[in-house]
Amino acid sequence: MKEHTMTSLTPISSTLSLRAVAAAALGLLAACTRPADPAASAVPEVKQAVAAADADQFVADINQWREANLPRLSAAFWLASTYINDDSQLLSAKATEEMLEYVTKKVGESRRFAGVDGISKPTQRAIDLVKLGSTLPAPSDPAQREELAKLAAKLEANYGAGKWCHTNAAGQNECLRLQEIEAIINNVELKNTPAQMAEAWAGWHATAKPIRKDYQRFAELMNVGAKEIGFANTGELWRGGYDMSAAEFDGEVERLWGQVKPLYEALHCSVRSKLNEKYGDAVVPKDGLIPAQLLGNMWAQSWGNLYPLMEPYQGVSSLDVSASLKKMRDDELSKIKAAFKGKPSVVQLADMEHQADLAMATRMTRIAEDFYTSLGMPKLPDSFWTKSQLVQPRDRDVVCHASAWDFDLQHDDVRIKMCIEPDEENLTTIHHELGHIYYYLNYKDQPPMFQSGAHDGFHEAIGDTVTLSLTPKHLQTIGLVSDVKQDERAVINEQMKLALDKITFLPWGKLVDQWRWRVFDGQIAPDQYNAGWWKLRAAYQGLAPPLARSEDDFDAGAKYHIPANTPYTRYFLAFILQFQFQKALCDAAGFEGPLHQCDIYGNAEAGQRFMAMLAQGQSQPWQDTLEKLTGTRQMDASAIIEYFSPLMKYLEEQNKGKTCGWNPGA
Repeated sequence: MKEHTMTSLTPISSTLSLRAVAAAALGLLAACTRPADPAASAVPEVKQAVAAADADQFVADINQWREANLPRLSAAFWLASTYINDDSQLLSAKATEEMLEYVTKKVGESRRFAGVDGISKPTQRAIDLVKLGSTLPAPSDPAQREELAKLAAKLEANYGAGKWCHTNAAGQNECLRLQEIEAIINNVELKNTPAQMAEAWAGWHATAKPIRKDYQRFAELMNVGAKEIGFANTGELWRGGYDMSAAEFDGEVERLWGQVKPLYEALHCSVRSKLNEKYGDAVVPKDGLIPAQLLGNMWAQSWGNLYPLMEPYQGVSSLDVSASLKKMRDDELSKIKAAFKGKPSVVQLADMEHQADLAMATRMTRIAEDFYTSLGMPKLPDSFWTKSQLVQPRDRDVVCHASAWDFDLQHDDVRIKMCIEPDEENLTTIHHELGHIYYYLNYKDQPPMFQSGAHDGFHEAIGDTVTLSLTPKHLQTIGLVSDVKQDERAVINEQMKLALDKITFLPWGKLVDQWRWRVFDGQIAPDQYNAGWWKLRAAYQGLAPPLARSEDDFDAGAKYHIPANTPYTRYFLAFILQFQFQKALCDAAGFEGPLHQCDIYGNAEAGQRFMAMLAQGQSQPWQDTLEKLTGTRQMDASAIIEYFSPLMKYLEEQNKGKTCGWNPGA
């Protein structure tokens, strides 16, 4: 998701929404770790003799409940994201409350089977998954559970409806949605001033202020639920979902970050130097923190929009995919206008613009679909094209954050929800979101309890793995770039462009949950929410806020995944795994050459290997699934280091004589 979807680095995706609550709670998390101290739960255990057959029936009942209820629950969550109003939020809250009540009950019942002899391996895995509860652990008290459900709906709705209202340069009052504010921050043409970008940045971040107290209560209620399940707090529950203990998982994340940290620090040094040259010492210090609004992304999570500034060799190989996509969209609009008889009204012109947007969004999605089908995967069902939200509706507020949806477990109804713009970032995000969709389609024969990713990082990595094959040569083949050169300078340009998305994301992908886990365990108290947020951003990213901040602000809440309660470490893991997957697929394809040049498009062997891994779903520990594709049982960042080795050599040369690194307290 990408996380993007992350709206940008995505996607993750799924950049899941409240619907993730249903998927996570009903399909539950990927892990076999048992929570500590079952006696701590407020849910009473049923004291009766049980046998292995009872355990089988317990799991069968949950599978049946999921199949019967997921379409209805998903419909409520979809409505809440695509028609934001009081009525849809009420339906969403009621659906969430119903789902949480069921899950809480099943978590308690699952303890009946502790120590029962003869339980099969699949049944035991399913029971262990149930014990982990969900990413939204609910209290057993009905009133608290209802309160949690209402808060969950309210937090996400606040994000989707957020606007920045201000007086523009013409002296007029205007209210801008996130996508419009992002256009200022993205600063693709490098024309906006630091002050203009800081104002827009502050405008969006102010939309999170109203939910600060709500989020505090939300975290408190989740912690009540987590403790009843037997965990110390919600963060420990989340970290328990990786077929290892929470402490072991912490160690894994730190090990992986240690592998990639030098890549980020070298890129940070080079970017800071270029920004200093452009804006001067008063705006960007030569050896300090970079102001966050200058990096071409609302959250400074990926810096790809800085490529015109950072391009190592000017004019060597055209990589402007966005220009090609925008021209296609303009051509589509010209066709629609040419077919119109008479002089169109203002409303009719707006309709034409919308038609052109939808036609272009569909065309971009077809490009992504074509990549997956070239590997041997099926075409998307017809319902995908009629039910997905591909563009921003003209008549209502929606959550534009990209996400992928599976409504019925039979996979006859899969959708994505996006507000697609004709640019490279959105094209990449579409590939990311379809990665989720094709994961759904590949594990469709697993029992409902196992219809999920090997772990959540796997789900986010699938589509991003595909995007690594969108090499300049591939983009030239499908007509999106021209004048592609294959010399050393062109390679450095290509790698810089990709690194500004991939490498810069890594510390961000780690720190979002670092903040949240510290909120959950009390290390960051409510009166230090914002200070704790910026302390982590300084430490990991080397960034500072563009304006003075206080505890009246809630800057973490301006990122979708915080109010939507979507765990974020999955994206950090995905950015590691996608390169590991790509290397394994390129090996399967028989590719010989530098990893960064590999394109698996149309390779049947790579497709078979990919689909074999996806088909396992959550049916076994992720280590087994990883080994099936890569031959190793450990996540490893060596492939990302190999991939970017040409750029690293370039950066080492460019950074000679510069003061790299930063003082987090500066």
